[in-house]
Amino acid sequence: MTKLVLPWPASELHPNKRVHWATRAKHAKSERARAFILARKAFAGIQWPEGRLHVWIDGYARDRRPRDHDGFLSSLKPVLDGIADAIGVNDHRFVPHPWIKDETRRPAEVRIRITGGPQA
Repeated sequence: MTKLVLPWPASELHPNKRVHWATRAKHAKSERARAFILARKAFAGIQWPEGRLHVWIDGYARDRRPRDHDGFLSSLKPVLDGIADAIGVNDHRFVPHPWIKDETRRPAEVRIRITGGPQA
């Protein structure tokens, strides 16, 4: 099983953050491009099954402040789009399973695994 390790998403992508649309778009484009490049390498040569793909998203924040799981997943929308582009599937097939872990890491990171079924 291959894991994709990405940096924590830019705070400007969080839905509760009030930023100008152009600033948000710039960060979204950057995150999507980075996810595309890294997913292309990490998932190269994998044949994906038909149907739903379960995306296991483990977030490791840099501190223990409480985080909003919905906001975390929304922040990752450009990342998931970049991954979908890289593996050649439509992202409507993704079933995301976000989980912000209690463990902290510096720098903060997001680990993503993709499976054909709901196995963890």
